[in-house]
Amino acid sequence: MFSNDLMENPHEGFRKLRAAGAVHESVTPDGEAVWVIARYAEARDALADSRLSLNKANARTHGGYRSSMPPELDAHLLNTDAPDHTRLRRLVSRAFTPRRVEALRPLIHKHVADLLDAAPGPEADLIGALAEPLPVAVICELLGIPTNDRRDFRSWTSSLMSPLPGAASESRAAMTNMYHFLVRILEEKRRHPTDDLLSELLECHDEHDRLTEAELVSLSFLLLFAGYDNAMHLIGNAVLGLLLNPDHLKSLGNEHLSSRLVIEETLRWNAPSALGVRRFALQDLTIGGSVIPTGSRVWIALISANRDEAQFEAPDDFNPHRNPGHLSLGHGAHYCLGASLARLEAQVAITTLVRSRPHLTLAIQPDELSWWPSFHKRGLQNLPVRW
Repeated sequence: MFSNDLMENPHEGFRKLRAAGAVHESVTPDGEAVWVIARYAEARDALADSRLSLNKANARTHGGYRSSMPPELDAHLLNTDAPDHTRLRRLVSRAFTPRRVEALRPLIHKHVADLLDAAPGPEADLIGALAEPLPVAVICELLGIPTNDRRDFRSWTSSLMSPLPGAASESRAAMTNMYHFLVRILEEKRRHPTDDLLSELLECHDEHDRLTEAELVSLSFLLLFAGYDNAMHLIGNAVLGLLLNPDHLKSLGNEHLSSRLVIEETLRWNAPSALGVRRFALQDLTIGGSVIPTGSRVWIALISANRDEAQFEAPDDFNPHRNPGHLSLGHGAHYCLGASLARLEAQVAITTLVRSRPHLTLAIQPDELSWWPSFHKRGLQNLPVRW
């Protein structure tokens, strides 16, 4: 299943898998057995199924499950089940309420305007000029990461996501640097707390004993990394969807189309997270007619479920006027904590871009676009545009 063909053309590959069945057993490139859920109905149920655990201690794959993340950064929301997951989520959810996120709108507007003013013309790479730096600036301000430290953070995250051969050693070094960076930032905030999320988490750890030290550092890492990567690809994929559909681009520019609808359709059409967080069966499960043995690793193919012909009419079309119903942000207890922030960043970014650059076009042919060579994400490495 996990061939270069699927990586290069995932939508066509998963279309064939859906036609063949809802669930498929396969082997990952690293040699581990995995069950892949490809259809919408089964994927939606699986996302909310408490019999599928996020805790890798429940893995019973051949040779055990090998996590790429060091233990110092591993004790976070994506590796825990209730009650620990409930406790951790409650501690950070206050920062992502609709009211607090909406209060960030002026800040996001300012960052977008500044980035577009600084972008060169008449051509630019929209990923480097806008989609990448915007989420970094917003999440760093929300967490309280000093401006002078953000350059190192972006360098390390680039290493973590590098598709180049031999990048594994650079990725390990980046994770080590990230760990020491977070420990230093947290120690500084212990001495000089400010009005930000990291200071709030420190208070939960130091004064209320509701976070372990490992959870404190791991949660800080997750908020930084997840708050940056997915939002970046959401913005890039949304702009691409508009560029490939000039009528929708024009409608957004003329205020006849809501940016909210564009972002929801982007999440369905090209989900930044192609595969949901891996899960492990707590017991033998029957899904889509297949029996998944206890301890098996399960991947929920969001990128496939979101284009299921049984759920969506003309699923390959980019149509912001449809009822989205996508699964890109999850479903159930593990629904994406930062969903409202990612949506707001992307909505402000594409609206400001399109209305300030009315002649926006793609600077290369669509088949020349460079996608990240990854089964886990669906995002552009660059997006050359003219304006």
